[in-house]
Amino acid sequence: MITGIIMASGFSKRMGKDKLLMEIDGVKMLERVIRSCTQSILDRVILVYRKEEVRRIGEKYDIQTIYNPNAHLGQSESMKLGIRASLDSQAYMFLVGDQPFINSKLINRLIEEYKKGEYSIIIPCYNGRNGTPTIFSSRHRDELLKVEGDKGGRDIIKANIASVKKVYIEDERIGFDLDVLEDFTKQLF
Repeated sequence: MITGIIMASGFSKRMGKDKLLMEIDGVKMLERVIRSCTQSILDRVILVYRKEEVRRIGEKYDIQTIYNPNAHLGQSESMKLGIRASLDSQAYMFLVGDQPFINSKLINRLIEEYKKGEYSIIIPCYNGRNGTPTIFSSRHRDELLKVEGDKGGRDIIKANIASVKKVYIEDERIGFDLDVLEDFTKQLF
């Protein structure tokens, strides 16, 4: 079982407003990510949220939602909540809610690479840069549960480099995350 964990409890400080609720082609950014997950071969999807409106979007798609009371401690808190809610999973795919151009084809490609069984960490690589969504085997569960702050699994990747498979993605727009208003307008026009 591979669980998709959508980390959607950030504060959008650089954007200046809640970017997950901003619309692209009439669909909220987060909703685009959720749709891609539910249309993929992920076995389960969990949405870790902070705001009620975010939770309601998740419930609309009948996915599990988990409130993050410690969002102020960084992205690692969302990771840990998602992992603890899916201890029966063989792997975790970590997704962010501000990547509106990811699609089920990308998600499926990463899962298929993981299922080959050669590597325990799968990372998409866009134009030479590591990105998300990433997959970690449950064999890294204890390491993931020890992560603190706002850095995700970076240190685990560095410590397990022989276990990492990079999947090179041609279209770097798919992996683009929107952090500031300039990114938002640049990607749409």
